Amino acid sequence: MSATDVNLAELIGSRICHDLISPIGAITNGLELLQMVGGTQGPEMELIAGSVGSAGARIRFFRVAFGSASDQPLGRAEVTELLNDVEKAGRVRVSWHLTEAVPRNQVKLAFLAMMCCESAMPLGGEVKVQNDGRNWVVIGVADRLNLDGDLWKNLPTGRFVDKVTPAQVQFALLPDTAAAMGRRVAVETTATRIVIRY
Repeated sequence: MSATDVNLAELIGSRICHDLISPIGAITNGLELLQMVGGTQGPEMELIAGSVGSAGARIRFFRVAFGSASDQPLGRAEVTELLNDVEKAGRVRVSWHLTEAVPRNQVKLAFLAMMCCESAMPLGGEVKVQNDGRNWVVIGVADRLNLDGDLWKNLPTGRFVDKVTPAQVQFALLPDTAAAMGRRVAVETTATRIVIRY
């Protein structure tokens, strides 16, 4: 991918997430109004509310991971709230080990790296995000990882033998987005642990 391709992908990601978050918010507001006026209660409403909440959290996550990013800072509270919302509907727990606000473009890289780890954890696991002030480390741990050899071996270069599928797009975006920020991706994997550095 060229820098132009990455920028175009970011613009498309931002547009899609922007257009979807408004109707999701409207549905959430509608559900809250129904609850206030004593609307239908029960497992059906809980299912709808849970699904809408999950969709809204995932879209907000995707907006950072796939959308346009700047140096605008994102605070710890904002990032951890978003990750907690996403975690409610998933099998992967995320520990954000940063206390200070960090630029949105750096959070974008962390989210893409998290998605790479998540793809190897079909039964769930834990992802830890750390930064020593200069270098980022994203660590994924699970009892059993499902590692696609081509994807993980070629993640540092972003050049894959097999065509990348939509579910694997983060593997193509992470190295190119990192390179555009002057960073290089390095990966180490074992049967139960993934370490992504950049």
